[in-house]
Amino acid sequence: MALGPRLDLRQSQSLVMTPQLQQAIKLLALSNLEIESFVGDALESNPLLEAGEVRAEDREAPPESAEPQVHDSTPGDGEQALDIDPSAIDTDRDTGDWSAQMSGPGGPAEGPDLENRSDEELSLADHLDLQVGAAAPDAQTEFIARHIVGLLDEAGYLTGDLREIAVSLGVPLAQVEAALKVVQSLDPTGVGARSLSECLALQAQEADRYDPCMRVLLDNLELVAKGAFAHLKRICDVDDEDLADMLAELRSYDPKPGLQFGGGTSAAVVPDILLSTGKDGAWDIQLNEATLPRLVVNRSYYLELKDGCTGKEARGWLSEKLADANWLIKALDQRQKTILKVAAEIVKQQDGFFRRGVSELRPLTLAKVAEAIEMHESTVSRVTSNKFLHCDRGTFELKYFFTSGVGSADGEGASAEAVKARIKALTDAEDPKKILSDDKLVELLKAEGFDLARRTVAKYREAIGIGSSVQRRRAKKLQAMG
Repeated sequence: MALGPRLDLRQSQSLVMTPQLQQAIKLLALSNLEIESFVGDALESNPLLEAGEVRAEDREAPPESAEPQVHDSTPGDGEQALDIDPSAIDTDRDTGDWSAQMSGPGGPAEGPDLENRSDEELSLADHLDLQVGAAAPDAQTEFIARHIVGLLDEAGYLTGDLREIAVSLGVPLAQVEAALKVVQSLDPTGVGARSLSECLALQAQEADRYDPCMRVLLDNLELVAKGAFAHLKRICDVDDEDLADMLAELRSYDPKPGLQFGGGTSAAVVPDILLSTGKDGAWDIQLNEATLPRLVVNRSYYLELKDGCTGKEARGWLSEKLADANWLIKALDQRQKTILKVAAEIVKQQDGFFRRGVSELRPLTLAKVAEAIEMHESTVSRVTSNKFLHCDRGTFELKYFFTSGVGSADGEGASAEAVKARIKALTDAEDPKKILSDDKLVELLKAEGFDLARRTVAKYREAIGIGSSVQRRRAKKLQAMG
């Protein structure tokens, strides 16, 4: 077989992510505040860019119908909204069911369960202070308990020594121990513990599962961490099934109950989208111009530089900077149009929520919005990341409007958020002498058209921080005493 050089011509297709496409994807997922920082860096690196003023026509887009009206929401001639559809590069595609991604140990995480978000997030210390007065048997115990609350770390654990506390306050150790028991009786269960074992034991006692076998298990958590299940079965005197049940119960407990609460005043949320009521009850949707700088090309400076560029390398550099500036301005403009287009569809789909409240929140997925606006699902996913919408009812993350559906009598389904809001309303209005059990809640919800299983009701109740009937009965009894 003879060997020799040969020239072949082959043709192939492949998907290549250009730097501009990568930049476009990145810009779409950024919030307005992040865009502001990004633009600041671009202004420093490109001398042809400068911050411009917002055009007057962008501020004026009066609505003329009941449909959501969007400022500059549709692309002009020859332009397209930024719809990125390279499925081969979407390794982080979303399913469209935000409730599945936001779930925790108790089920879907709750968005704002009230129609307005509060400006301040209740801290753990504040939450406990509100309960101490009703739980303490006397003024001195109350004083010591409040002092202990102030010593808890962010996870709810007491790291100080009781004897040191007694010495510093000049009180007997027994009184400090009694005050600690008061703190450990507060909500959330497990606060005031001095170790992980004690924290879990408090929760097991609350659930009426603190039997001798569970006590031995909690005293030997290091064996659980090592996976020494054979040893655990022997010392707990249980079989495989009982041990599995105990471990499942253990996993349902919260090892850091204090983290359910913030550390004080929450950081201010700056909305990216502003929603207001326009003429004839229509919706007026705008981007928040206060956090959205506008870029323009400094043409006069470009001409000056062009006249001074005599070399080929200098002219190439100037042309590159001009192309980068023009592309960035166009990409930011397309980003705005895409965000407004997605926001308009969300407002259209959730019109009942914005007009009448959370009870009208409908099940919604990313795929449904993407289909309605003829964009790719991954594009909608990026638009709704780290974006907040402000309306008369408060400020909400765009993810909040994507909820899973549950069964209802009309066959259309109901939003999980609407069901949670109804559960909260029923428990808030219950008679302290006739606390509603989960079975009773199921009956009441079915009477209202919500077809839910008991375990689903319990999951939603726990997700919004509402205790069991036993816990609520005790809390309302203490409230009545106070």
